[in-house]
Order: sequence, then structure tokens, then C-alpha cells
Amino acid sequence: MTDIGLLFLRIASRAMMAFAHGLPKLQRILAGGELKFPDPIGLGTTASLYLAMLTELGASLLVMLGLFTRINSLFLAFTMFVAGFIQHASDPFKQKELALLYLTIYIMLIFTGPGKYSFSNFVTGHLPENDRVKRLILG
Repeated sequence: MTDIGLLFLRIASRAMMAFAHGLPKLQRILAGGELKFPDPIGLGTTASLYLAMLTELGASLLVMLGLFTRINSLFLAFTMFVAGFIQHASDPFKQKELALLYLTIYIMLIFTGPGKYSFSNFVTGHLPENDRVKRLILG
């Protein structure tokens, strides 16, 4: 049942991130015009927007599929860490709660990997048993 729980968590939480946060950023970029966006770590507003969109949409879709789950979850965790602890640092807890909830899920996925029901598991299932490095990277 743990693997089914991981599958549900990966798909449900990543779909929410991708379609509620990443896709609107992509639509804003494609619409052109002014790209106002916070610059919490000094990369510039446009770079910050593009990186947030790529992570929230692209990495989320890969995690939904169970591809490179740990690496993509690391990128997503960093994005939510910045949102929760830098961008919203002085805001009340209610403002940063969602970012911290997502951060918690990503940290869990970094430790657990995608579970049995993932494309990574299908690929690594065909690797020699002692090839732990490839399993760690793909998982």
C-alpha cells in the first residue's frame, strides 16, 4: 500500500503544483508584456520567473511520471524553501503555509523516491541489482 500511497501523492500534489502554479506562469510568459515577479535571491525578475515556471511545471510533470524524482524534488524543494523562508519570511504563517506544505512533500519524496509504480522503477528494474548509483539518480 505504501507504493500506491506514493503514486497518489506524486500525481495529486504535482498536478496541483503544475497546473495551479507552473502553467499560469508559462501562460504569463507566452502572453508577453511585463513580467513582474519577485526576485528573492538576486537573479533578476525575469530569470526568477522562468526558473520558477520551469521547476513548478517541468519538474512537477517529471515527478508525476516518476522520472528523476529525487533530483526534481530537490529543485522543487529549493523553490519552495525560497518561497516560504525568503520571499514570505516576514509574512504571517498563513501566507507561507502552502509553500511549506509543498516543501514537506518534496523532502519526503527526496527520501522515499517515486515508489514502485513509476517509470524510473520500470527502467531500474532492468538494471543489475548492484547498480545503486543509477537507481539513486533515476529514482
